[in-house]
Amino acid sequence: MSTQQNVPIAPAQGKLGVLIPGMGAVTTTFIAGVEAIKRGIAKPIGSVTQMATIRLGKRTDGRSPRIQDFVPLAGLDDLVFGAWDIFEDNCFEAATKAGVLETSLLEQLRSPLSAIRPMPAVFDTDYVRRLDGPNKKARGSKMDHAEMLMEDIRNFRESTGAARLAMIWCASTEVFHKPAAVHQTLADFECGLQKSDPEISPSQIYAYAALKMGVPFANGAPHLSSDAPALLELARERQVPICGKDFKTGQTFMKTLIAPGLKSRMLGLSGWFSTNILGNRDGEVLDDPGSFKSKEESKLEALDQILQADLYPDLYKNFYHKVRINYYPPRGDAKEGWDNIDIFGWLGYPMQIKIDFLCRDSILAAPLVLDLVLFMDLAQRAGMRGIQEWLSFYFKAPMHAPGLYPEHDIFIQLMKLKNTLRWMRGEDLITHLGLEYYD
Repeated sequence: MSTQQNVPIAPAQGKLGVLIPGMGAVTTTFIAGVEAIKRGIAKPIGSVTQMATIRLGKRTDGRSPRIQDFVPLAGLDDLVFGAWDIFEDNCFEAATKAGVLETSLLEQLRSPLSAIRPMPAVFDTDYVRRLDGPNKKARGSKMDHAEMLMEDIRNFRESTGAARLAMIWCASTEVFHKPAAVHQTLADFECGLQKSDPEISPSQIYAYAALKMGVPFANGAPHLSSDAPALLELARERQVPICGKDFKTGQTFMKTLIAPGLKSRMLGLSGWFSTNILGNRDGEVLDDPGSFKSKEESKLEALDQILQADLYPDLYKNFYHKVRINYYPPRGDAKEGWDNIDIFGWLGYPMQIKIDFLCRDSILAAPLVLDLVLFMDLAQRAGMRGIQEWLSFYFKAPMHAPGLYPEHDIFIQLMKLKNTLRWMRGEDLITHLGLEYYD
């Protein structure tokens, strides 16, 4: 029997409003998928919250409930959706243009999707240079824009009757930038909003508005957003959970699967060359060097942290790592991630691994959006505030406490996620030691 105490979790009563900056391929695939699943048209494949189980107690106990039966998650029927976008297309029109889902499926969902119309977006072409559109907020200071977003949140809550909210960034990758003076304290940041400091990006305005309204915020892109001291301070002050960044979908997903295996067997790495062919709006945005720099940073980080060259210099000290993304319109959302991996083994003899992952970017991302929304809402109801490191499983560049290195090994991340759920429900944590079976 467990000797742990349950974490008090408020019940998931009422509707959960899902607010999303960006109504492109990922968002429309996510919303259409949820609507299809609710109608019994499809299964929630790829969603941990909907399909995975969690082992409780000993292996001999036979206790492996589904996660959605173990922790009190919001139900899919309780989800209501709102979004902002620079284009005026409703969700059905945007999904049709994105070209991810078949027309025959979208036609079955025309009514609920057509009802979702994007609110005017906060947008700045200095941060996303390859796109622009007509559906933008009126001119004003960055604080004016933050207040407009907060008014949108209030209106959405009132019009939908949502009891709780969560916001998740699914819009384009912004250009790379590092925390500046304006990001250091909340007072500095709010002063910067008033003065429209150029170092404050649109995604940070969304994050600020969400946190001020007590709404959990997750960043699905690689750029600087809520991972700045000022917004971390606001999250703690308002008792709001945050997480990010950059959905771990295609090529980096493969890296966090393979690199731990190489390291576990003490196989060396000489080089890892990665290239991507991508034709959707994300590919167009990443064709800009500034936006690509944000993505490159998140893609490069995982291998360094997993392989720990400082501990294993003979194996990993000097490996060469190159990442490329190529915009290729004919491919659309069907991204191709190609990897050449040069490894070496016993006595230094060389070997190679080749990976050609013909994936669908938004199909991989959509279940991550669902899981993150539901888990962030759970964390909020459990009184968990600030960075939710247990959700690192979903991100290429997971947020972490200052001075702490991030955990990128996907198997350790999954163990951390499930142990957090066990801890919430007062169950013993699983260590996989197993000695009790042989006493």
